[in-house]
Amino acid sequence: MITGGAAACATAVEVDGQCVALHGRLGVGDATDVRLALAEAVSRGEGPLVLDLSGLTSLDATGLGVLVGAHRRAGRAGRVLVLRDVRPEVRRLLLLTRLDRVLRTERSTAAA
Repeated sequence: MITGGAAACATAVEVDGQCVALHGRLGVGDATDVRLALAEAVSRGEGPLVLDLSGLTSLDATGLGVLVGAHRRAGRAGRVLVLRDVRPEVRRLLLLTRLDRVLRTERSTAAA
């Protein structure tokens, strides 16, 4: 688990590199730690890497860069990055930046 300040982003890697959950805000202060956690998850697992964003309340441009970097790293490793349960405020940012066309998203059956 990665934690920083009061509004920091926390990550939890589950299922041996198959799922990473992000909570809180992903910004410049947490980018390095989250980037490293995602790189480790990509290298440890196989198949799709699910990034559970149900607990991610916001992200800035640096946070978007972390997601794009994880997408590229996963692709180079023969994996697909899947953003699961993207909250409306984060989804809006993906739409505004047109990253919704690049990054794959899905809803879990529990969120549907």
